[in-house]
Amino acid sequence: MTLDPAAAPLEVDPLLDDPQTRIIVCCGSGGVGKTTTAAALGVRAAERGRKVVVLTIDPARRLAQSMGIDSLDNTPRQVKGIEGSGELHAMMLDMKRTFDEIVEAHADPDRARAILDNPFYQSLSAGFAGTQEYMAMEKLGQLRARDEWDLIVVDTPPSRSALDFLDAPKRLGSFLDGKFIRLLMAPAKMGGRAGMKFLNVGMSMMTGTLGKLLGGQFLRDVQTFVAAMDTMFGGFRTRADATYRLLQAPGTAFLVVAAPERDALREAAYFVERLAAEGMPLAGLVLNRVHGSGAARLSAERARAAAENLEEGRIVDQGRGKDGVREAAAPAGSSPDAPEAPAASRTPDPHEESRTSTSQTPASQTSDPSISEPPSVNQLTAGLLRLHAERMQVLKREQRTRDRFTALHPEVPVAEVSALPGDVHDLTGLRTIGIRLAGEDPVPGTS
Repeated sequence: MTLDPAAAPLEVDPLLDDPQTRIIVCCGSGGVGKTTTAAALGVRAAERGRKVVVLTIDPARRLAQSMGIDSLDNTPRQVKGIEGSGELHAMMLDMKRTFDEIVEAHADPDRARAILDNPFYQSLSAGFAGTQEYMAMEKLGQLRARDEWDLIVVDTPPSRSALDFLDAPKRLGSFLDGKFIRLLMAPAKMGGRAGMKFLNVGMSMMTGTLGKLLGGQFLRDVQTFVAAMDTMFGGFRTRADATYRLLQAPGTAFLVVAAPERDALREAAYFVERLAAEGMPLAGLVLNRVHGSGAARLSAERARAAAENLEEGRIVDQGRGKDGVREAAAPAGSSPDAPEAPAASRTPDPHEESRTSTSQTPASQTSDPSISEPPSVNQLTAGLLRLHAERMQVLKREQRTRDRFTALHPEVPVAEVSALPGDVHDLTGLRTIGIRLAGEDPVPGTS
C-alpha cells in the first residue's frame, strides 16, 4: 500500500547532497522518531561525502548508543565506522554548560564568577522554563558561526510543543523585558543614593510580600544576578534574533516527523501551518513506522472469511468432495460407474480387524493426556489469515490518516519509512532507516 499519488515524494538525497543545505531541523511531537530520523540523516549525509554534526537534545541517550559512542556531551565527538569520504560528529546539548559558556564568553572573569556562583543563576541555567529551547538555539548559532561542518542536523527538544524551539527567543525577550526584571534592574542603573532610595521605596511593598513567600535571600540573589547580567541581556536578544533569522534563511530545511496516526498527523499539520506562518523553509514530512504487506490484494474481509471456513470445517475444507468418496468405495482397477460388489464376494483383509479395533480405541487409552496435540495445518492457516486481516485493517487506517493530511496539505512532499521489526541500536540500523528515507527500500511495502 502506497501513499496517495497526490502527495509528492520527498527527495531526501538531493536535499542532503545540496551544498547550499547547511541546517536540517527535525521537529514533531514526542515519540515519533525525531532522534532516529536526525541520526539516520546524519549517517547518510556523511556517507555521501559531507562533514556532518548531529545535535540532539534527547535525554534518553539513544543517539550515542546507536552510534557506538559511550556518551555524548556538549562537545562534538566523531563517530567511527562511517563508510565513505565524509565525517560524522555527534553531540548532546548540555543546557547548563552552554549557558556557562555564554557567561564566560561575554563577561569579564570577576563578573562571570559572580554570575556562575549566584544561586538564582544556578536554578535558572538548570531548569528555567524555556531555557533548554533557548540554549539549543544558542548552540546551533555557535556551531554555524564556526563554519566547521558542511551540514548541521538538529533534533529538537522533546517538549510538549515541538515549536517551543521557535518560541524560545520571544519568551526570553519577554522575560528580560518584563516589569519584574526592569524593576530589579533600576537600582543598579540609577546607582548611589538615588538607587538605594528607589530600592527602598519601589521595592518595599514587593519585598514585604514576596519575602514572606520566597524568602528575602531569594530576592537578594535575584537582584545580584540581574545587576551582574545587565550588560549581557542585550546580547541574549541579539544572538537569539540572529539565530531566528538563520532558521528562516534559504540554507535551512525543516523536516516535520510524524507517525501514521491521527494525533501525530494532526500535530504535523499544525507544525506545517506554523512554519509557514513564521516564514520557515519546510522541506517536507517524514512519515515513520508505516506498515505494509506483501499480500495486500487479499483483503481483511476475505482473509477473515477464509479463516472462519477453516475453523468451522466448511466446504473449503472437504478435499475432493464426492469424487473422493466414490473412489474410496470402488475396488482397485474397477470403473467408477461399475456396480458395487457384494460384501460376501470381497476378499477379507487380515489386517482390517486390527485397524478397526485400533481406530475405535478411546483416545484416553492411546495417548498421554498430559501432552496436548499440536495445532493442525488448518488451525495454523486460520491463525495466519486472522493476523493478515488485522494487518490489513492497520494499513487501511494508516491510509485514511495519510489521505486526510495530504488532502489538507497537498503541497508538502512526503517520505515514507516502513516499520522495522525491532529498535534501531547501531549504525547498520541507521543506514537502513536512511535507505528507506531515500526511497530505496529493497522490499517496498514490507514491514
